[in-house]
Amino acid sequence: MEPSTYKITIEGTVQGVGFRPFVYTLAKRFGLTGSVCNGTQGVEIELNATPEMLERFLQALQEELPPLASIDAIHTVECEALHFDDFQIVTTNQEGERTVRIPPDVSICAECEKELFDPANRRYGYPFITCTHCGVRYSIIYDLPYDRKNTSMKFFKMCKTCEAEYTDPLDRRYHAQPIGCWECGPTLKLGMRNEELGIEDNEAIDKTVEFLLEGKIVAVKGVGGYHLMCDATNDAAVLKLRERKQRPAKPFAVMARDMEMARGLAEICEEEETLLLSKERPIVLLKSKVEGGQVIHDSSQRDKSQTTRPLIATNVAPNLSRIGLFLPYTPLHLLLLERLKRPLVATSANLSDEPICTDMASLESLQGVYDYVLEHDRQIVNGCDDSVVMVVAGQEVILRRARGYAPASIKLPFSLRKRTLAMGANQKNTVAIGFDNQVILSPHIGDLGSIGSVEYYEKNIETLKRIYEFAPEIVAYDKHPNYESIKVAKSLITQHSTLNALTVQHHHAHILGVMAEKQIDGKVFGVAFDGTGYGDDGKLWGGEFMVCGYDGYERVAHIDYFKLIGGEKAIKEPRRVALGLLFECFGEAALKLDVPTIQAFSKTQLHTLYIAWQKGLNTPLSSSVGRLFDAVASLLGLCHVMSFEGESGMLLEELYDASVTGHYPFEYKGGEIDILPTIAAILDEEDVTVAVSKFFNTLVEMIATVYAPYDLPLVLSGGVFQNRILLELVFRRFPDAIISNTIPPNDGGIALGQIVASRFIE
Repeated sequence: MEPSTYKITIEGTVQGVGFRPFVYTLAKRFGLTGSVCNGTQGVEIELNATPEMLERFLQALQEELPPLASIDAIHTVECEALHFDDFQIVTTNQEGERTVRIPPDVSICAECEKELFDPANRRYGYPFITCTHCGVRYSIIYDLPYDRKNTSMKFFKMCKTCEAEYTDPLDRRYHAQPIGCWECGPTLKLGMRNEELGIEDNEAIDKTVEFLLEGKIVAVKGVGGYHLMCDATNDAAVLKLRERKQRPAKPFAVMARDMEMARGLAEICEEEETLLLSKERPIVLLKSKVEGGQVIHDSSQRDKSQTTRPLIATNVAPNLSRIGLFLPYTPLHLLLLERLKRPLVATSANLSDEPICTDMASLESLQGVYDYVLEHDRQIVNGCDDSVVMVVAGQEVILRRARGYAPASIKLPFSLRKRTLAMGANQKNTVAIGFDNQVILSPHIGDLGSIGSVEYYEKNIETLKRIYEFAPEIVAYDKHPNYESIKVAKSLITQHSTLNALTVQHHHAHILGVMAEKQIDGKVFGVAFDGTGYGDDGKLWGGEFMVCGYDGYERVAHIDYFKLIGGEKAIKEPRRVALGLLFECFGEAALKLDVPTIQAFSKTQLHTLYIAWQKGLNTPLSSSVGRLFDAVASLLGLCHVMSFEGESGMLLEELYDASVTGHYPFEYKGGEIDILPTIAAILDEEDVTVAVSKFFNTLVEMIATVYAPYDLPLVLSGGVFQNRILLELVFRRFPDAIISNTIPPNDGGIALGQIVASRFIE
């Protein structure tokens, strides 16, 4: 049979992952002629083949993918006959609407790691070694398609040896855009705050290790930003970092050299090990290990020869039994840890509420925090923080979707009628663009609590619009009138009068995001538990039970409203939430109670706050389960003023005892859950562990009570479901409950839900 000519378009993660040389090698193996190139929608192949040979070629294409590649769709059409003498990789086709997926940054591959430590290899010890199967992608991209001229590597002219590798389709480094070596690639240098020391490359690594062993703090430029690093086994160094960064209690992430070192620090199940070793290399939340049932407080007591199972400083994660652990994902990290032979604290270099620092100019704000800076001259175009993941009941739950996972491309179970820009929420912000049946979700941006963070937010919006040549027709945003994201949205609408505005209720967006990720059609029963979300009645929702569909929702139940004394102050002061609930239970008599919350205030403060509560002065009404967690932590004397978001929930996690059964009373009537009986019972409980455990059980019982009459899928979302204990208990009671696995349950998933809400807008 005579061969025909076929045009094949392949969509998915197929650019910047060695896909074209893979196709080239495959075509040569099958003896086919034609061409392959990068296009605006993916990879485009023209091929002369018989139908039988085409089928075999496409089957091999899907079964033998390169490590970083994934295919969403293959479109094949027979076209006018063309003549080819051989098979070639040809110039990028830039015509058409851009829909190709931006490749994320991934960790160093096994082959590059082997070369890194091979004295006979020309890239031995080179801190930026990479190939087509690994390394930086998104963080260096200015524009699509992913070609070197569109990245920050365009400033480095390849030497002849690198160029020969780059242009050889059979080489592992064919069109590896970040390719370089000692002769032509990026270089390291070590500085002291704003002062250059004239120390470069290998000497810079050796000196950095020396400084770290001395207890110094070093800002290290990585893939998507800088880390602040110090010796994780050195109590004094970790304490110094806490003091300088003004971060008294929030746990630090720890980077371990390898799995052997990681196992010495934490208990690791099979799913967690898979995540630690994955190409994404996220921070994984794990159960920490201790020696002999107790933590050694003085690092001088430790066996100095111990390298396989080092202990970490007690103030890495104070008062917590869990640790955020990750493995090195760049050659530079590997070189540092190989020499150091002990774990490193590796926390994002940023001020509170500010984006991660990506250059020396932004790092100036931290000059009083670090002692030295290990810098390189490859520009970070797009900042990207580390991702954070946990495993609950065998399921992967992403808490921060960033490096390795983002930008994310999510297929919708339907097509949008209009191109939509979603602005996200105010905390844990991400933004998204939606077109056809695809959503591109940005990496984690963070909280929009400062001028710098809003500027970074706007930059991320412009980056997505530029790379995808995306002109929105709809701008979707939250209902909360004071969100910075709304201010930016309204500014865009003012500038572009043709834009349609769409407000989306916060908790409906939470549930819609999960429905889209899981490709759910029809109605679901959504439970949205979080800290704050603006309700349709102008109150602060956060303990919501909804029957949801793509076309809308019905709020069928909620936690009964309680007052937040001091408004936003109550978000950071659990004692204010608890005090308001005590006033609800006992009125003015609460002032005479002998409980930790009352003791956390002076008498003058108590009387002033009672008057404010009584008269409703700056006491917005809330149904938030997040605030309920805060209240319980204060009532039990665990936390009265938080030093970081979620601290109260983490402390409650620590005290949960699975052997405690039963739950506290509550009343459910007319769609409202009265929690005052629960609060009163907690106050009567003598054992704090029992109180905490029964509180968790009570929340699950509330869900079970409201859900009982509904024969619908149970969908969970909202930041409260980041709480491992609560999530485990819900899964134990409802094994088929659904939570997102590829987007965060917190506000990082709101933008996806906002896109989904625009489905029916003409």
